[in-house]
Amino acid sequence: MKRKIKIVYIILIATGWISCNQKSTDEKKDDLKGTITLSGAFALYPLAVKWGEEFHKINPAVKIDVQAGGAGKGMADALSGMIDMGMVSREISSEETKKGAFGIAVTKDAVVPTINPKNPFYNDLIKQGITKEQFMDIFVTGKIKTWEELLNKKGNTPIHAFTRSDASGAAEVWAKYLGKKQEDLQGTGVFGDAGIADAIKNDPNAIGYNNIGFSYDAKTKKPFEGLLALPIDLNKDGKIDETENFYSTVDNLDKAIVEGKYPSPPARDLYFVSKGKPERKEVIAFLKWVLTDGQKYVADAGYINIPDDKLKEGIEKIGNKK
Repeated sequence: MKRKIKIVYIILIATGWISCNQKSTDEKKDDLKGTITLSGAFALYPLAVKWGEEFHKINPAVKIDVQAGGAGKGMADALSGMIDMGMVSREISSEETKKGAFGIAVTKDAVVPTINPKNPFYNDLIKQGITKEQFMDIFVTGKIKTWEELLNKKGNTPIHAFTRSDASGAAEVWAKYLGKKQEDLQGTGVFGDAGIADAIKNDPNAIGYNNIGFSYDAKTKKPFEGLLALPIDLNKDGKIDETENFYSTVDNLDKAIVEGKYPSPPARDLYFVSKGKPERKEVIAFLKWVLTDGQKYVADAGYINIPDDKLKEGIEKIGNKK
C-alpha cells in the first residue's frame, strides 16, 4: 500500500512539473505579441512571407505584415521609422549606414538575364549565350539594337530591353555587374519584378533581368512558363560549355552560385534592415529565429543559405535585449 502511495506521489510531482514547465513555455510564447512590419525588395518577399507564416505558427500572438515595393522603398521606409524592417536586395551603402541603417544578411540569391522562350533566335542564344560586354551594349550603350546584330546575322529584328522603373535592388545589382548604376540602364521602365516578368512573357523580342524567385517556380524548380534565364558566356568563347550550363533548374543555378561559377554580382546577399539596432523583443526574436530555425525553409523556397559563420555573426550583431 505504501509503495502504491509513493508511486502515485511521484506521478503527481512529475505531472505537476510538466504542467508548470508547459505553463512557463506557454507564457514565454504569449510574452511575444503585436505586429512586425516589413516592406521592400520583391526578391525577398516570397521567403519573408514564408518566414512570417511559420513564425506565427509558433508565436500566434505575433503577426508579420510583409509588403513588397522594391528595395529602395524598403530602405526608405526603414530609415523613416515607418516599419520595423526593410527588405533590401543589394549592399547597404555607407551613406545609408551613416543614416542609421542596421543590416543583417538573411539569405542569398541572384539576378539572372531573362528572355521569352519564343524568341526567334532561341536556339542560337541558348547555344552561344551573351557576354558581359554584349549585355553592356544592350542595356547601357545601346550599340546593339537588333538580335541579328548580337548574333552576327542579317536582318532587323529589334531587341526590346526592359528595366526597372522603381528603385530596385535587382536593377542596382544587374547594373553593378556591368560596372554601372541603376540610372545608367536603358530600356522600357517597368515597375517590380512581376512587371518585367510579364513584359517578357508577352513579347518574344524582349530581354530583361529578374530575381531567381520570379524566374523559377519554387515547387517545380523549373523556369516559369514564358520566361527563360539567358546563359551568360562567362569565358567569352562564343558558346555555352558544360561549366556554364546550369540554368535548367533553380537547384543547378543555386549550386553554381554556391560554387562561385555564377558571378557575384549579380549573385548577392539579401538583408533585413532596421533604423538602428532593433530594440523590440518581438523583432529580435523574429530575427534570431530567421537566422536559426528559419533557415530550414530557405532552400525549398528557391533561395540559398548563407554560410554558418555569417549566420553566427548576424546573431552576435543583434545581441540580446537588455
